Amino acid sequence: MRILVLGGTVFLSRAVATAALALGHTVTCVSRGVSGAPPVGAEALTADRSRSGALAAAVRGRTFDAVVDVATMSAPWVREALDALDGRYGHWTFVSSVNVYADLSRRGGTVGQATLAPRHDDPGAAPPSERDPDVYGAAKVGSEQAVHERAGDRAHVVRGGLMCGHGDPHDRYGYWANRFARGGRVVVPDSPAQPMQVVDVDDLAAWVVARAEAGTTGTHDGTGPRSTLDRVLAATAEAVGADDLELVRVPGETLRAQDVAIWAGPRSLPLWLPETLWGIADRDVTATVAAGLETRPLAVTARAALAWERELGLDRGRGAGLTAAEERAVLAAHTGG
Repeated sequence: MRILVLGGTVFLSRAVATAALALGHTVTCVSRGVSGAPPVGAEALTADRSRSGALAAAVRGRTFDAVVDVATMSAPWVREALDALDGRYGHWTFVSSVNVYADLSRRGGTVGQATLAPRHDDPGAAPPSERDPDVYGAAKVGSEQAVHERAGDRAHVVRGGLMCGHGDPHDRYGYWANRFARGGRVVVPDSPAQPMQVVDVDDLAAWVVARAEAGTTGTHDGTGPRSTLDRVLAATAEAVGADDLELVRVPGETLRAQDVAIWAGPRSLPLWLPETLWGIADRDVTATVAAGLETRPLAVTARAALAWERELGLDRGRGAGLTAAEERAVLAAHTGG
């Protein structure tokens, strides 16, 4: 197959290109050219999708059996890509997000539940910020709508959950692999009932390619098996934790009093969620598993995440998590000393 990956240089899109190449497909990647090169063996084209017409110029006259688009935020980018390749592709995969759902507290939801109202920005407008989950989700709904309208019965929408593993740029799951490997007393949220789902980026990428090969259509949640944060952290600690590792469970009220943020970002405990958001980490993925998604043991993902953290530097500045000083302050507040 001739596969076009819109991206191909970072995380999921790079993993998709890598998986497609490994299966013997001819892969073309289109990116801005500022985040590195695509995998060896892929053709690299340069286009800045924020510039109207740039993508159309890059792919002019080309046809593809399948297209995979991981556009993060911009519905206009998605519409323009579909228009640029109109009539010249066989199958279209769009990677969306579980943030599209209107009720993020609902546990065990499926792709049939209500989504946010779509956000459609004007062409040429700067993509909205990803920091607001409702704005992010609404932009993804707008993108999904464009894909269904233009690609119709050739469209596959994958609503991605928490992806992790090698190449992860988000500093969330990787924080735990990194911190557990360094050992000592580690602050973890005392939230035993909190659900959690993770999927290794390579597993999701391989599944995306397999579904493109099969011509799968419709919508699926692209995330891993249902579990709890406790079990995810325990399995990660067992896989990569230092010999002197001690997990210190700190109640939510203490964490909030110490201004510890949820999920991601500075001064956060990554993956910790309030009940109002538990639905994004507790999706019913029965249909996805039936469609062939296979996931590796979490220990394998944990080791891949730690290897990536070591490539980046274990002591680097991070986009998410607690610094050593912040963690000591939380521990002191928890123990009273």
